[in-house]
Amino acid sequence: MSELQQVNQPLESLEGVDVDGDQYLSFILGDEEYGVEILRVQEIKGWDNVTPIPNSPEYLCGVLNLRGTIVPVVDLRKRFEMPLKPYTPTTVVIVLKVEGVTMRTVGVIVDAVSDAHNVTEDNIHPTPEFGTHVDTRYIKGLVPIGANMMMLLNIDQLLSVEALG
Repeated sequence: MSELQQVNQPLESLEGVDVDGDQYLSFILGDEEYGVEILRVQEIKGWDNVTPIPNSPEYLCGVLNLRGTIVPVVDLRKRFEMPLKPYTPTTVVIVLKVEGVTMRTVGVIVDAVSDAHNVTEDNIHPTPEFGTHVDTRYIKGLVPIGANMMMLLNIDQLLSVEALG
């Protein structure tokens, strides 16, 4: 199934897959590849306009109605202070389950979905220390993927109520 055919499909078919390690869904932002735990992914949805919320942070684009659930949507390019670029047909919203005081659903806008990867603990490298100028608390670790590195995101910290406020 092509990437565009998979859009707007719940990921129920991936749950219960028996593999070594954990599975991560990778996505692209700019020239970098990021990963989130695949069991946290509720749905991948093609980009659609959202309802803006007045007086919210710039990276909080608004909310969307997902089958009766109001879901806040965060543009990860804005959240990571990356250069903005127009949304394209590959731009998607990844709807994630975020743990905190209660389980919440949050959508993140990314440039494109890339792949699913099996990652074992042995493959995860700690985030290097960059001093106080670079905030790495949202990065769980780094995983080599071919000649590149995939950054595993800690979505519970990145998308916490406190972090989004």
